[in-house]
Amino acid sequence: MAQFVELDLDQGTDLSYNLDLTQDDGSPLNVTGYTFSSSIRKSYYSSNVTANLSVTVANSVGGNVLLTMNSAVSANIKAGRYLFDVKQKD
Repeated sequence: MAQFVELDLDQGTDLSYNLDLTQDDGSPLNVTGYTFSSSIRKSYYSSNVTANLSVTVANSVGGNVLLTMNSAVSANIKAGRYLFDVKQKD
């Protein structure tokens, strides 16, 4: 299920954000065996990726994943509003 999350990031800083993935009934989504990817783009229609976020499964049974970006990557993102997505594949 899609969800809106707003992240604030200063250029040249590290980002770390926990996502708790849940099923429609609120119980944790077991993501054992799933792979994830995440990217930042300027708009929904942009074919160019501005940057990629690293996604690490922190707790597969509990549905917890960690999004990270290091300061070297964020230093190259121009100021502005961007969209990001997290995609899961089983």
